[in-house]
Amino acid sequence: MILVPACSYKNDIGSNYYCQKLKLKCINANKIVLFKTSKGDFKVKLFGKDNPVTVSNFIENVENNIYENQKFYKIINYPQIKFVHGGIDPENKFNVERNQTLNKTSPAIPLEIKLKEEINPRYNYQIDNPYETKNLVNTFDNGSIAMVKIGKNNSSSTEFFFVTNKIPELDGRYSIFGKIIKGTDILEKIKKEDFIKEVKISN
Repeated sequence: MILVPACSYKNDIGSNYYCQKLKLKCINANKIVLFKTSKGDFKVKLFGKDNPVTVSNFIENVENNIYENQKFYKIINYPQIKFVHGGIDPENKFNVERNQTLNKTSPAIPLEIKLKEEINPRYNYQIDNPYETKNLVNTFDNGSIAMVKIGKNNSSSTEFFFVTNKIPELDGRYSIFGKIIKGTDILEKIKKEDFIKEVKISN
């Protein structure tokens, strides 16, 4: 007898609901953004088709220039992988005040993860089932960008991080919403004193 694990997730709320709730202009198309940093420039493809809420929120941040002249506030180096954190540093009072003046109504957005053969992404739901993690649309790879987590089922509305290698242990736990398509070598060079000059939409 073969046992098939039951799926407890009920996917009845779509991206439009969250875009309206968060007052976002919902983007359902992939976008390219250019990161201009103190170490050089790199391009990132944003997965708006698979992660419309996360990408729409990020694009709003870009349009409001909240990443302009912001430091990469945390760098974590391991032998096989590097984490590069950017965005509004929660430990920096100036950044928190700046965030508030930009009318961010919530510090969190729903965790948003897309599985193959499912029409809508899953929201507020971490993927732990190994049968489901095999069907993730996006997994961590060199140059992947994801939102930092707030609690188990929410993402930060402003903080993000890049990784420099595959890390399957974290697949299904974070909203991976884009990937560097040009300039991954720049990511390897970034240190904690480096900063983002600006992020702008390329297309």
